[in-house]
Amino acid sequence: MKKKVVLAFSGGLDTSFCCIHLAKDRQLEVHSVVVNTGGFSDAELTEIENKAYSLGVASHAVVDETQNYYQDSIKYLIFGNVLKNATYPLSVSAERVCQATAIANYVKKIGADYVAHGSTGAGNDQVRFDMIFNILIPEVEIITPIRDLKLSREAEIEYLAKHGVIYTAEKAKYSINKGLWGTSVGGAETLTSNLSLPESAWPTPMTESEPKQLSLTFEKGELIAIDDEVLNPVEAIQKLQAIAQPFGVGRDIHVGDTIIGIKGRVGFEAAAPVVIIKAHHALEKHTLTKWQLNWKEQLASFYGNWLHEGQFHDPIMRNMEAFLLDTQKTVSGKVFVELLPYRFNIIGIESKHDLMSNKFGSYGEMNNSWSGEDVKGFSKIFGNQVVIWHKVNSEENN
Repeated sequence: MKKKVVLAFSGGLDTSFCCIHLAKDRQLEVHSVVVNTGGFSDAELTEIENKAYSLGVASHAVVDETQNYYQDSIKYLIFGNVLKNATYPLSVSAERVCQATAIANYVKKIGADYVAHGSTGAGNDQVRFDMIFNILIPEVEIITPIRDLKLSREAEIEYLAKHGVIYTAEKAKYSINKGLWGTSVGGAETLTSNLSLPESAWPTPMTESEPKQLSLTFEKGELIAIDDEVLNPVEAIQKLQAIAQPFGVGRDIHVGDTIIGIKGRVGFEAAAPVVIIKAHHALEKHTLTKWQLNWKEQLASFYGNWLHEGQFHDPIMRNMEAFLLDTQKTVSGKVFVELLPYRFNIIGIESKHDLMSNKFGSYGEMNNSWSGEDVKGFSKIFGNQVVIWHKVNSEENN
């Protein structure tokens, strides 16, 4: 009897190669599984399933993790306003952690002997998948054909052709990964330091040119309505993406440090994530104190980096999530946004928790809470230690 291997399957070049290699060359019973994190339509999932069976898998499964992806990761990325290197909303990073966890659970479910993924030896995904599998299913051996065989895309295409599967070089020109929290785009240009992606590489064409204003309603940090249409947070993200992406909003190329110590570039289009994070941050600046904002920024930076490096199952993550959740108690209200070609503006906010209230004064003009004499005394006390330092260390006393 053949031993079972669960293959993390996307239907792309790498995992198509893995299907045939594992079945033909390794003589394993291949059980493919695709983890949907909000990036696939029903038609696309059916197409992937048909492709898996055409490649000879023994079984194929779809695990829908969209809601879990939001609840376990995206929610906290919003609470933390996480943009890695002030640019990247961790579109793929968080998704891979969710997928690896779901695949590990599927391996347990069907009692597989092996688990396989199509990561290369040059990126972050290999570490994320390997590490999470080692944590959750340590007794299961990991197989990584692309990494182990050190294959180029050309070699994979040639191998598939020998087994009757035609995969053109043009089709493989750009690597596209779509999920609820954005779409990544990789190609020849992102392997350089100076080239940008052409317009044709972006999955969503820029078709909107007339400015559009909309309101985003947040409740305790979560987006729950667009233009007063009440939605659950996943629906709200999907709707905002559909509205904003045709403006070309949220396109960029992220340059970052990989887990294995090399620099990498990846293109991404993530209109909804970028707009939501900027809108949420604007609301927080009105409704949180300066020290809440300060500590949130520090912890969220660590949280985002640790998640990016696949360390979702470290218990420190649950500790930081508890803090981030607690800070959102007053982060409720509306944020007004204007969409324009390739950019957007945060117009302003409305919230009953707005600390910028004219009941207490107007910045730079008038205050109603203390007198000028109060400020004189406060200023002396607030700067007293620095005054003493300068007196003790003045040039006359040295």
